[in-house]
Amino acid sequence: MFPSRAAPIFFGLILSGMMTFCVTFIATWRAIGLTDGFGGTWMGSWVASWAVAFPLVLGLAPVTRKIVAKLVKPAAQT
Repeated sequence: MFPSRAAPIFFGLILSGMMTFCVTFIATWRAIGLTDGFGGTWMGSWVASWAVAFPLVLGLAPVTRKIVAKLVKPAAQT
C-alpha cells in the first residue's frame, strides 16, 4: 500500500486515464469510424492524450479547488 499523501496523485492518474480513454474513443470514432485499425489509432490517441492530461490535472487541481471554494459556501462548523 501507498501512503495517504499519494492519494491526490493516484486520483489524478486514474481520473485522467478514464476520462481520456472515453473522450479519445468518441473523438476517434467520429473522425474515422469503426474501421480496420480503429483500435490501434484509438490507443495511440489515448496514450498521447493521457500523457498530456495527467500532468495538467495535477497542475490545474489547486487552481480548480480555489475557484470552487469561491463558488460554494463553506460547510457549517459543528
